[in-house]
Amino acid sequence: MSLRSQRWFKGPGLNPVIHRAWLRSQGYHSDMFDGRPVVGIANTWSETTPCNAHLRDLAESVKQGVLREGGFPLEFPVMSLGEVLMKPTTMLYRNLVAMEVEESVRALPFDALVTLSGCDKTTASVLMGIASVDVPTVMLTGGPMLRGISGTKEIPGATGLWQADRARRAGTMSDDEWEEVEHCLARSPGHCGVMGTASTMASMVEALGMTLPGSAAIPAVDARRRVIAEETGIQAVRNAMTERTPQAIMTPAAFHNAITVLHAIGGSTNAVIHLTAVARRLGVSLGLDMFDALSRVTPLIANVVPTGEYQMEDFFYAGGIPAVMGELVDLLDPVALDVRGVSVAESVSTVSVADRRVIRSVDDPLATEGGLAVLRGSLCPDGAVIKHGAASEHLLQHTGPAVVFENRRHLEASIDDPALDVDANSVLVLKNGGPVGGPGMPEWGMLPIPKKLAEQGVEDMVRVSDARMSGTSEGACVLHVAPESAVGGPLALVETGDLIRLDVPNRTLDLLVDDAVLADRRAQWQSPPPAFTRGFGRLYVEQVEQADVGADFGFLRGVTPVDDPTYDPETY
Repeated sequence: MSLRSQRWFKGPGLNPVIHRAWLRSQGYHSDMFDGRPVVGIANTWSETTPCNAHLRDLAESVKQGVLREGGFPLEFPVMSLGEVLMKPTTMLYRNLVAMEVEESVRALPFDALVTLSGCDKTTASVLMGIASVDVPTVMLTGGPMLRGISGTKEIPGATGLWQADRARRAGTMSDDEWEEVEHCLARSPGHCGVMGTASTMASMVEALGMTLPGSAAIPAVDARRRVIAEETGIQAVRNAMTERTPQAIMTPAAFHNAITVLHAIGGSTNAVIHLTAVARRLGVSLGLDMFDALSRVTPLIANVVPTGEYQMEDFFYAGGIPAVMGELVDLLDPVALDVRGVSVAESVSTVSVADRRVIRSVDDPLATEGGLAVLRGSLCPDGAVIKHGAASEHLLQHTGPAVVFENRRHLEASIDDPALDVDANSVLVLKNGGPVGGPGMPEWGMLPIPKKLAEQGVEDMVRVSDARMSGTSEGACVLHVAPESAVGGPLALVETGDLIRLDVPNRTLDLLVDDAVLADRRAQWQSPPPAFTRGFGRLYVEQVEQADVGADFGFLRGVTPVDDPTYDPETY
């Protein structure tokens, strides 16, 4: 097996000389071009993504590992998706970054890759990109930040922020206490320190076998993350001459294992969309029903916020994902391989749990089912998702009248109006939060409790939308309703006062309105105008698919070999 990079660098011709000469301007020695595997380091570092602020330093450790193993590291930038600052949502740009990764790898002389990611959509997007291009890759996520602490009181990341905001809205938190939360919430680089989407996707990468075991939960500022970064660079060089590509690793068995781990850790609902999108690019059929079937047989064993008590630091010290997979070994496919070529059975054979308060046994779980459930019914014929492990138990079977918000602006203008006709039995409904309607399916699904109810002590209500919610969120929030309202799904026809029935044990979500009435409403319904008329936004709303199939672009399904003749290094 020859090195792909040699098509760029080998020989005395004009093109190889051009390729070598301009790289020499950075001070590279001739030895670097003499048959060394070239490892591309895809870095999503950015000062606008605080979660990824340390990836610049991690890249240096990766380079050190590449050089130690005789490789040639070349770092390149990738658009950074930071959920905190980017509006309306990083999800709008997930597919763009996946395309950027794919196109960069096709166009440049890489024999293997290391990807550096952290804040949740960066991990999902690079995973999608490498799935499509299928070059040997070792992923490295940035790790969780230190736990939030105010005095002796822990603030569990963004989950603690949502909790504090509810207290502030209810009038039980002072302005000084609210300011203290701001100062103590994010104490270091790294992604959210709870089992939000970023931690979930890091865990999925590890469960899929696309990173070195044990890497997902190492705190961002722990020296052991620098060590595993160097080991990642070493492994990438070793894989450069192999056929250990993403397609060979992310098999149906690997997805079975990842979804099982997802349920056991009480992971984010967003992982359903991301894993589905990755699988479709690889030609692996998942489907929402597979997620639900595995949830029913997988115990929830990670006692981590928001479905438990502890934070990701504690989870790492307790054993992390290797310990979870060791507990689940009888539920996993043992033959799936990781980036080292080691099977799950061999990898978990020596692991143990260091703290049973944080990682429970399958015989003593937090819950006998996984943290996520898939719903179907007249309101969501193509499916919806609820994180029932983080919802109030009394709301898991509930029928109530809808209070409808046509869009996010309507919600913001109305939710705190004392005249809003709402009570604790109501079902809050948000339309136009899906892939097309959002646009980009923002994290609007955890609708705030109306202020007048929060002041009465109401902490949870049934909420239904075609949007997503942060993996750090909690509550009885039904999400990803498909088809979405903006394309004429049943959600578009809901009116205030309609009865909605949620039945999580039976996995149903129904709109209790006569078909004749709905037919009249549909005859009068008009689709909203497109959110964009130019640029990537226009491409997105024209091409994006629905949430139940991953909210990806249909034209990006499947894997195309990296050596497409269109990308010919012999041309200049």
